[in-house]
Amino acid sequence: MIQGARCLDCFAGSGALGLEALSRYAGFTVLLEADRHVAKQLSNNLTLLSADNGQVVNTNSLQWLAQPGQPFDLVFLDPPFRKGLLAETVNLLEQFNWLTADAWIYVEAEAESAAADVPASWQLHREKIAGQVAYRLYIRNKDVPQDRVSVEEQEQYHVD
Repeated sequence: MIQGARCLDCFAGSGALGLEALSRYAGFTVLLEADRHVAKQLSNNLTLLSADNGQVVNTNSLQWLAQPGQPFDLVFLDPPFRKGLLAETVNLLEQFNWLTADAWIYVEAEAESAAADVPASWQLHREKIAGQVAYRLYIRNKDVPQDRVSVEEQEQYHVD
């Protein structure tokens, strides 16, 4: 799934998700980070690792996603907790076609917001809840209508 993939880490922070993708031979990874100092450190880490196929963009993720761009095969969403960023990020990914037809989307968020509505085309592949944090992996299925459904309604489409 990762080897050769175009990956996007929307809220890079430490860069752990994006850097892990690069270590698993992602074709290209973009790490979005709003904090200037953190973005600089991420860039330094890419240089230290000779990761020429990685790019750090010092930007507000929502502003960056609110424009057309090249679609990604794998997207990591680990927004800052308690800021209400997940739903808008999901909407922008769909609205501006940032996802390939069969993209994988990894969501790490507080348990209550991770259950927010997602498009019906995002089929739940795997989930784990540990304390107050939920980890969900979705696979996008272009053949499913784009109507929004809750996670509970989506259980019937669960992908193994």
